[in-house]
Amino acid sequence: MMANPTSTPPMAQSLRGGGGRKSAGSLRPEKRPAYARAMPHLTVPGASLYYETDGHASAPALLLLHAGIANLRMWDPQIAALAAGHFVIRFDSRGFGQTSTEDVAFSNRADAIAVLDHLGVAAATLVGCSRGGSIAIDLALEHPDRVTGLVTIGSGPSGFPEVELTEAEDALFDELDRAFDAKDWHRLARLEVALWAIGPLRTEADLDPEFLSTAYALNRVNVVHAEENPLPIPLEPPASIRVVDIEVPALVTVGEFDITPALAQYEYLLSTLPQATGCTFRNTAHLPSVERPAEFERVLLAWLAENRL
Repeated sequence: MMANPTSTPPMAQSLRGGGGRKSAGSLRPEKRPAYARAMPHLTVPGASLYYETDGHASAPALLLLHAGIANLRMWDPQIAALAAGHFVIRFDSRGFGQTSTEDVAFSNRADAIAVLDHLGVAAATLVGCSRGGSIAIDLALEHPDRVTGLVTIGSGPSGFPEVELTEAEDALFDELDRAFDAKDWHRLARLEVALWAIGPLRTEADLDPEFLSTAYALNRVNVVHAEENPLPIPLEPPASIRVVDIEVPALVTVGEFDITPALAQYEYLLSTLPQATGCTFRNTAHLPSVERPAEFERVLLAWLAENRL
């Protein structure tokens, strides 16, 4: 079986990007600092986007784009540290979290730009996990003037060629397909976590119990969107043949136990993006920012400081 995990529609599709976490204390959402401000929803054509902001609006902006087995809560462990020096923006994409949508054609890039426009943000550094990173890459190509930096986590560019799966990966995708065909959405949600957050080379017994609980919870809330069917409009031409045109600093990351396509996409982005720095997070799979939050935070903050972003 071949898979292209950059094709990531909402939960009613079985091939989606991922989300995950680690260490009992570090997994709990950070208490929101006094200076933070949160705004609930932004109305855009065909949807009501739930979003939150933290930090001072005058600080350099970060736009966080969540994975396909998560929602904006996946970023909770990093918010306090990031908001200390940045204006941090995050929102739930259509088909996820607290965002509501109609079954209409839409652009993930346009939704992101609408959020930035609403907040008066001229440009931001994009931080995207899995499908969120793919959206970030597309956005950097479609609106280069709105992007100051790019961070991807287990992501690939749109239009990336299909990559052959291992037997273990193939078997997990077959299980996903069966759950999808049966419309067993709760089982599908758990299988997605098994594939992406745990990974085919690990078992639940290998992992921190609180990370597992968090990973399942991050995806469970998306079950209510299972039968929604908004249609994302792809970037044309796709990003895979245009990545070399992205001229901003880029931090490309992956977990060592991620699936084969994600590892191949990591190598491609690292070798093709003109200003790329790479980082492989050990002992984690598709969601290093959730499973290893403190380590990811250190790497991200150091890269932001080095590039004055």
